[in-house]
Amino acid sequence: MKAIIITQPGGPEVLQIAERPTPIVKPGEVLIKVMAAGINRPDVAQRKGNYPPPPGAPVDIPGLEVAGIVTEIGSDVTRLKIGDKVCALVIGGGYAEYCTAPEGQCLPVPDNLSFAEAASLPETFFTVWSNVFDRGQLKPGESLLVHGGSSGIGVTAIQMATALGSEVYVTAGSDDKCKFCENLGAVKAINYNQENFSDAINKLTDGKGVDVILDMIGGDYTPLNIKCLATEGRLVHINSMKGKNVTIDLTEVMRKRINITGSMLRSRDVEFKSAIAQNLQTHIWPLLASGKIKPVIYKVFAADEAAEAHELMESSEHMGKIVLQFAK
Repeated sequence: MKAIIITQPGGPEVLQIAERPTPIVKPGEVLIKVMAAGINRPDVAQRKGNYPPPPGAPVDIPGLEVAGIVTEIGSDVTRLKIGDKVCALVIGGGYAEYCTAPEGQCLPVPDNLSFAEAASLPETFFTVWSNVFDRGQLKPGESLLVHGGSSGIGVTAIQMATALGSEVYVTAGSDDKCKFCENLGAVKAINYNQENFSDAINKLTDGKGVDVILDMIGGDYTPLNIKCLATEGRLVHINSMKGKNVTIDLTEVMRKRINITGSMLRSRDVEFKSAIAQNLQTHIWPLLASGKIKPVIYKVFAADEAAEAHELMESSEHMGKIVLQFAK
């Protein structure tokens, strides 16, 4: 099969097309003919040599989410059959014509979505559900602040939390991105280049603060997050783009009874991810089928344009997801 491989750690140009053996299906897995694959920040980190794949993942083929057609099933597979259209969360290997995935991490492609749209879903939908609703325990009527509102994670969190009855605030780096987020359903988008987001949140909430913050920034955002969290607030970390070492006021944490948590999804086991998939199929997939939640695609690249796709990802100019298309 053809695959997009990382020839060596480095810039986007190290992504090259190469021949690789078609993956062998293990018990409990399916083989997917990949029609499209989503691009995510961890792919960029892996390409640079900063995010080694976990055991069992292809060492040189990135890609954490795919959509396509099941062409082979392993033993112990009971739900899926050959010919099914699925999207799946995988631990790597998504930038290829074929990819294996555990049955439990596969979800049906909604009838109203293309393969490119379906490929944009798993990584961000699994991540948002696990961190906002499981770890963050966001409930209807509560408020959520999402940093990077125009990112793939951001557009997913805005739509998902709004659809399930919460008020969503976001930060973004330009007025155009702020308007984009508000059109998706955010109550207010704060341009972090023009104002202090923590002060803005406290003003918008009359000093109450927000109940949950989904943060991928870290660094000097952390004390500001704590400042604008409500009593019993939950701060959930999924990345640390501005630094992992932070200084916080523990008195404020104790006074507000704040819960600081976080997670990494890629290394979790199949059972954990399969449980997320079941929740998504129950609570979110009907909203995709009805059009209440929609994939947000910024640009689709041909598979041999993977380097250009990574350049766009690193520019942060995009609003929504970037997708590689292998076939139509």
